[in-house]
Amino acid sequence: MIDLHTHTFLSDGTLVPSELVRRAEVKGYKAIAITDHADAANLESLLYQLKSVAKTLNRLGGIRVIAGIELTHIPPRHIKGLVARARELGAQIVVGHGESIAEPVAPGTNGAYISAGVDILAHPGLVTAKEAQLAAGKGVHFEITSRGGHSLTNGHVAAMAKKYGVAMLLNSDAHAPGDLIDDEKALRVALGANLNRTDFRKMKGNAEKICAKALD
Repeated sequence: MIDLHTHTFLSDGTLVPSELVRRAEVKGYKAIAITDHADAANLESLLYQLKSVAKTLNRLGGIRVIAGIELTHIPPRHIKGLVARARELGAQIVVGHGESIAEPVAPGTNGAYISAGVDILAHPGLVTAKEAQLAAGKGVHFEITSRGGHSLTNGHVAAMAKKYGVAMLLNSDAHAPGDLIDDEKALRVALGANLNRTDFRKMKGNAEKICAKALD
């Protein structure tokens, strides 16, 4: 399992980064991205901490740790600048908090993140054809998620991604130990989104490519 969307107590998760990584390793993960929630208020300090943690833990070998960020509830007009700033600060993966139907995300958020070229659009909700076409052209990945609430639109997201050629990933959006998943659970989530085993293998391959690029 490679999971590119997780959280620690540095935002709204329950675990310190080292425990999250250890629990993921025991679960059989090969790599994990810590992508705590950020906006302009905490982006710089959060990335400083996560890069330091990732550097320390990666010295131990075994599971690979990626220092990322999930830009969250950003006003759409501010998204482009914050995505660029996150990359300047060394974020190895930039996740955009998409228009999940489980939260009051501002309209236009999906399009702004896609236009800004985030790596992953998390839980995009009722993503439109126009947004999917743009994502395919920009190389933005749509997320299929195991997270309750956000997962309600997995089927729609998967259908739009397949129709318009958008690459997909399957992530946990873990906030607590019980949220971490293994390959068996991930496959069930994919099948529940009306994807097949070939789609699942492609998602795993996409995760491996992003991971390799982030750690290069």
